[in-house]
Amino acid sequence: MLEYLSQFFHYSFIQNAFFAAVLLSVITGFIGSYIVVRRLVFLSGGITHASFGGIGIAWYFGLNPILGASVFSVLSALGLEYLSQGRTLRDDSAIGMLWSFGMAVGILFVFLTPGYAPNLMSFLFGSILTISKTDVLLLLILALLTLLFFSVFYHPILFMAFDIDFAKTQNVPVKFIGYTLSVLIALSIVFALRAVGIILIISLFTIPANIANTVTYRFKWIVILSSLISLISIVTGIVISYNLNVPSGATIIITMMVIYLATKLVQQLRHRMFRLRV
Repeated sequence: MLEYLSQFFHYSFIQNAFFAAVLLSVITGFIGSYIVVRRLVFLSGGITHASFGGIGIAWYFGLNPILGASVFSVLSALGLEYLSQGRTLRDDSAIGMLWSFGMAVGILFVFLTPGYAPNLMSFLFGSILTISKTDVLLLLILALLTLLFFSVFYHPILFMAFDIDFAKTQNVPVKFIGYTLSVLIALSIVFALRAVGIILIISLFTIPANIANTVTYRFKWIVILSSLISLISIVTGIVISYNLNVPSGATIIITMMVIYLATKLVQQLRHRMFRLRV
C-alpha cells in the first residue's frame, strides 16, 4: 500500500491535482454554499456557459483562454447583477439570453480560427489531472481572497443569502457585496474549468452544498460539510480516473451523486425507523 502511494504521488501532475483538490474544496465550500442558499444555480449556469464566449475570442486572437474566460465571465456576472438590482429585465430572461449569447460567440470564434482547436475540448469536459502549477497558484489566490472576504463580511453575506430584503433594512452594503460575490462566483467558475469542464462545472458547486443542506440548515456547517464532501469526492474521482484511465470530471461528479443518493437513503431509513419506534 505504501509503495503504491509512493508511486502514485511520484508524478508531478498527481501532486498538482491533489493541491487543486484541496483549494477547490475550499472555494466550492464557500461559493457553492452561497449559490445554493441564495438560489443562484441558474445564474451560475449562465455565467459558466457565457465563459465559452471569452474562451473562443481569446483563442481567435492567440491569447490565454483562461484570461478571455475570466474577462467575459466577470463582465457577464456584473451585468447580471446590475440587471437583477435594477429590475430592467427578468432574471431568468437575462440569464437565458446571456447563456445562449456566450455559447454562440464562442462557437463563432472557434470556427473562425484557422486550424483545429483540440485544447478547447479540455474546457468543455475538463480533467483535473491536466492542471498546471499556474492553475494551482490561481486557485490558491482565489481561495485566499474568498476566505478573506467571507471572514470580513460573514454576517452581511449570511443576511443576503437568506433574506436580501431584510439585509437592506440592516444597512448592509448590498450592492458592494452583491457585485463582489458575483466577481468571485465568475472567477471560481473559470478557475475550476480545468477540473470538470463547462458541461459539468455547475454540479461541482451545487451537489456538495445540497448534500450538506440535507444534514444541516446552519450556513456555517453547510460551508464546512460541503468543503469536506468536495474534497472527498474530488480525491476519490482522481484515484478512480487515474486507475481506470477515464475523464476525471465525470468520476468526480458521479462520486458526488453517489454520496448524495447514499445520504438521502440513510435519511429515509432513519425516518422509517423513527416512525416504527413511535
